[in-house]
Amino acid sequence: MKATAQDGETVDAICWRVLGRTAKVTEQALAMNPGLADIGAQLPGGTVLTLPDIVDAPPETRVTVKLWD
Repeated sequence: MKATAQDGETVDAICWRVLGRTAKVTEQALAMNPGLADIGAQLPGGTVLTLPDIVDAPPETRVTVKLWD
């Protein structure tokens, strides 16, 4: 997915605006766009980024431990 930065926007702000989350997404976006971090924290308007496709992971399975019977 492609997204275009607004003037002064950060990568995590773009992830939040477009994808609705930043956790584990911002790092992927930086990895998918080599050299993006060299521009600086605030991107110039019109910078085009490739963002990861969001696939909701299944909920974590928790192990229940019984201390007493």
